[in-house]
Amino acid sequence: MKRNLFLVAVIALILSDFFGANAQQMDGYTLYSIQNSTGAVLIDTNGTTYHNWTNLSGGTGYSVYLRPGGNLIRTVMNSGNSFNGGGITGRVQEVDYNGNLVWDYVYSTTQYCMHHDICPMPNGNVLLISYELKTASEVLQAGASTSHVMWPDKIVEVQPNGLNGANIVWEWHVWDHLVQNIDSTRDNYQSSILDHPELLNINYQNSSNTKDWMHMNGIDYNPVLDQIVFSSHNLNQLFVIDHSTTTAEAATHTGGNSGHGGDFLYRWGNPASYGASGSQILNVVHDAHWIPQDCPRANELVAFNNNGISNNQSAVDFVIPPYDGYNYTYTAGTAYQPTSYSLRHTCNGHSSNMGSSEQLPNGNMLVAVATSGTIYEVDSNGTTLFSKTLSGNVPQAHHYSACYISGTMPATPNITQNGGTLTSDAGYQYQWYDNGVVITGATNQSYNPPHDGNYEVQIIDPNGCRSALSSPYIYITTGITNDEFSKSVTLFPNPSNGMIHIGGIAPENINLTTISDIHGKVVSESKNASQIDLSAVANGLYMVRIQTAGHVMIKKVNIVR
Repeated sequence: MKRNLFLVAVIALILSDFFGANAQQMDGYTLYSIQNSTGAVLIDTNGTTYHNWTNLSGGTGYSVYLRPGGNLIRTVMNSGNSFNGGGITGRVQEVDYNGNLVWDYVYSTTQYCMHHDICPMPNGNVLLISYELKTASEVLQAGASTSHVMWPDKIVEVQPNGLNGANIVWEWHVWDHLVQNIDSTRDNYQSSILDHPELLNINYQNSSNTKDWMHMNGIDYNPVLDQIVFSSHNLNQLFVIDHSTTTAEAATHTGGNSGHGGDFLYRWGNPASYGASGSQILNVVHDAHWIPQDCPRANELVAFNNNGISNNQSAVDFVIPPYDGYNYTYTAGTAYQPTSYSLRHTCNGHSSNMGSSEQLPNGNMLVAVATSGTIYEVDSNGTTLFSKTLSGNVPQAHHYSACYISGTMPATPNITQNGGTLTSDAGYQYQWYDNGVVITGATNQSYNPPHDGNYEVQIIDPNGCRSALSSPYIYITTGITNDEFSKSVTLFPNPSNGMIHIGGIAPENINLTTISDIHGKVVSESKNASQIDLSAVANGLYMVRIQTAGHVMIKKVNIVR
């Protein structure tokens, strides 16, 4: 059935065009799951069930997504969680198209518990939102005005490992990025909150009965910027952080592409939270995400503003961030720009919490008004093209093409460089992107960039199926060959007893260092680091692959103790 999905979709599109029905809708399928249910459903453009998953283990906690090829990944309400409250999940699960269990991972103990949203990443890993427990004494030492237990949020990137396991490959903790101005004898003290918008004031909206302080609820990943955005219900804001850091750097204020470690690079929606003047735009917010690169208004940030119009009317708000490379333009002592949204869609109803939107390649938008159970699609003029109301809460809804579900998308291309020319893997048709934005007319296999930047390419096959975008290729006109560059980079000491150093290149120019043993097994990966600790690996010869902007080199290091 699944393998005939593309053919079915093509026939449906031809018929709909011929008879004029649903001609303006985005072709494909919509995925949703009723909260607390043990299933998920794909519907077609007529609202008819095309495929469903039933009798899954555990009720849907909040999110359901598809991986390429039709595997369902969902958050599940884990039994026996120590943490409680709205949006608690504790478990993430992946099943194949036929409902067979692929991965079932519990991230819940007495010290932490995942909740609300997840974000499947292009590399196969998953970003989790999680509470972590802080005792009353820890909270007081951090500079809180009252002594009480708190559940601050953290973000964890996990790599599935077997049926029930996962490797934690990256972490970020808001607890490492706090500020307070009430007690200079305690941690995180700064005399001015306004002077430190990159940090979160621990005393903002924090009372003696506040455990769930931030209530983070939506998360998204931007592969071009290598950044994460998340939404906070209680703080009425969107926050952007740097994912290019190592876990160690994410706990500090330096490192990563941005140079700011794990500090906030951008925040928007409620200037009062960092002492700035300006209007509060977001009033209960969910579903923070970037508009994908292959859609109109690409790279704008979007949020579901639950009480955006009123306490009885929700909105979807679009924001154009003031991008400045890997950072964001900011004037000290003021609110982050812009002062208001760039576009607002007044929703067909109100959701007191939850809710989502998704911007589509044809300019349409899919909206889930969660607590009313309504899913609908509108065109760029705001005309409703499709609507379906279900019994129960629908926290999110997501659109997928037939190619994506069936796994018939072209393979994700790679980019190579020869001089000033970038070339894609071979395909039928091509589309190039510059920092996530479509380059008009750049539809050949090769492209000559007119300036430095992050470039991506997408392949389109004869049926119109599109590949995922390639990994961003950082193009810099260095005027130096790969061999010349490789000779300028050194590893020392070599042999080494565990700690090695990369010389001849600044850490911020090292995009990725991968170290493998002689069998090809990766033992270490790091970003923007000139020191690598291999003290935990066995003695022997290792291959060190260093990737920079436009250059890749492989060197050897011998670990001897």
